[in-house]
Amino acid sequence: MLLSDDLRGRGLLRQLSSGRLVGQLDHSRLTVYAGFDPTADSLHLGNLLGLVTLRRLQLAGHRPILVAGGGTGMIGDPSGRSAERQLLGDDTLGKNTAAITAQMARIFDFDGDSAAIMVDNRSWLGELDLISFLRDVGKHFTLSEMLAKESVRSRLGDTGISYTEFSYMVLQAYDFLQLFDRYGCTLQIGGSDQWGNITAGIDLIRKARGAEAFALTVPLITRADGTKFGKSTGNALWLDPERTSPYQLYQFLVRSDDAKVIEYLQLLTLVELAEIDEIAARFEESPGDREPHHRLAWEVVAMVHGEEEAKRAEIAARALFAGNLELQPPEVVAVALGEAPRVRLSPAELAGGAEPASVLVEGGVVRSKSEARRLIDQGGVYLNGARLEPGRDLLSADLNAHRFMVLRRGKKDYVVVEA
Repeated sequence: MLLSDDLRGRGLLRQLSSGRLVGQLDHSRLTVYAGFDPTADSLHLGNLLGLVTLRRLQLAGHRPILVAGGGTGMIGDPSGRSAERQLLGDDTLGKNTAAITAQMARIFDFDGDSAAIMVDNRSWLGELDLISFLRDVGKHFTLSEMLAKESVRSRLGDTGISYTEFSYMVLQAYDFLQLFDRYGCTLQIGGSDQWGNITAGIDLIRKARGAEAFALTVPLITRADGTKFGKSTGNALWLDPERTSPYQLYQFLVRSDDAKVIEYLQLLTLVELAEIDEIAARFEESPGDREPHHRLAWEVVAMVHGEEEAKRAEIAARALFAGNLELQPPEVVAVALGEAPRVRLSPAELAGGAEPASVLVEGGVVRSKSEARRLIDQGGVYLNGARLEPGRDLLSADLNAHRFMVLRRGKKDYVVVEA
């Protein structure tokens, strides 16, 4: 299958600057870049779409450039925002840049004919002389063209835009020019909200070098309710395992809306389209198996965190869904219940026997002790996988080797009791 057909079949060709790009993708070897500003110390799931698309191009023989925006991150991109970004300090930007660089590096190959290149645009933006920059670069931008860009126009009638953020598209365009000069880069990819910034770079290369460059944007990945994945919406899923654990990421993806899961498989994984079609057909016949959900979660976690973490997360997620989590090895239980409510009991409390009803209330899975006792009497509460008998207290002997025990209400409401 031609690369352009694969991209089109996945819904990745949101905007193309020229029909000639299709032939370039299918029959030439391009150098292509995508940029990621270090506005936080981690990338998030919304960024992954650009990374996976760039990786897809690398596998097709094109050479990717990953740009960590240490320079543009000092300014802040106004695209998709209704207010000014908070400017970050030097130390914060340096740490953020190092963090996202490490995350990007795990996804790409840095050897061979299509070896990836990693750069920080601060290496050239930080050396700019203002007067020379205005004379040599600024002269190629007209005010009318800049005001026509959506990222600027949307802010003019709202909160306004500072000259600092107004200049962002010029700096991003200059990035494209620098990459064209240094590496022969002729294609930039990004989210659809980046169209104005990317085409500004195309225009600069045409005016300053008399050469043709191209733009390709991908759609913004959204949830079932239409909201996008990202920091600004307050619901980011981070690629840093300290901020979003591999298990949390797996659990989120395995719970993807049925109406979106095939789309996510197409956009966020490298699974071949023909195989995705087969998975979709099996899902229609047996929706309860949730095959596409588990495949999506596996592929993304394995890409971001490695196959071992994906295996651990999958075992824990399947056990949690089946309601037999406590029967798994303690390390699997620990992974799955990382976010479960925890109740701590002293050795003295356990030695004398702790009341399960009190623990269930403190853990927040029931509202009152009377409700908890009624559930226990009805056989709806489990201790370490076994039905909890009425009148049975929690004892030190119930602790596993990791010094915790698990109370479960029904199939999915857990409380971890720690000594």
